[in-house]
Amino acid sequence: MPIYALGERTPTIHPEAFVHPDAVVIGDVRIGAESSVWPGAVLRGDYGTVIVGERTSIQDGTVVHAVAEFPTVVGSDCVIGHLAHLEGCVIDDGALVGSGSIVLHQATVHSGATVAAGAVVRNRTDVPEGALAVGVPATVREGASDVELIRRSAELYVGNARRYREELRRL
Repeated sequence: MPIYALGERTPTIHPEAFVHPDAVVIGDVRIGAESSVWPGAVLRGDYGTVIVGERTSIQDGTVVHAVAEFPTVVGSDCVIGHLAHLEGCVIDDGALVGSGSIVLHQATVHSGATVAAGAVVRNRTDVPEGALAVGVPATVREGASDVELIRRSAELYVGNARRYREELRRL
């Protein structure tokens, strides 16, 4: 599995986390218990720190990067969809970032909020609790997120990661 230190920057991965063998983790990246990092995802803490909480899925092809001034922090019970790009932002607990979306420097996606698939959340944008950010650039729709869907999706990926830790084998 491609997990790399870069100088003094070394990943910290909880033993109950699942990092797929085809994901890449470099530098100061911290991954919490029962979180999952799926094939083709890249978490790169070369300039700054990347933190992933517990029970969070970082799905296939996602890029998570940080710069020295702005760490990228993803809370617990989050769902980060396929091919998303997170850069120097904060994703609070229980949020969902949809497939193919981008969340940039100093943006915050609060608890229970959703960034719709393909949306671009620009620098310093605030997506309030329970809101939906949609479009390019993203506009915010208050109260339009589906918190129950986020919770169920996060639980689904915790179970799937457990299955992969136990059953995945290379042929």
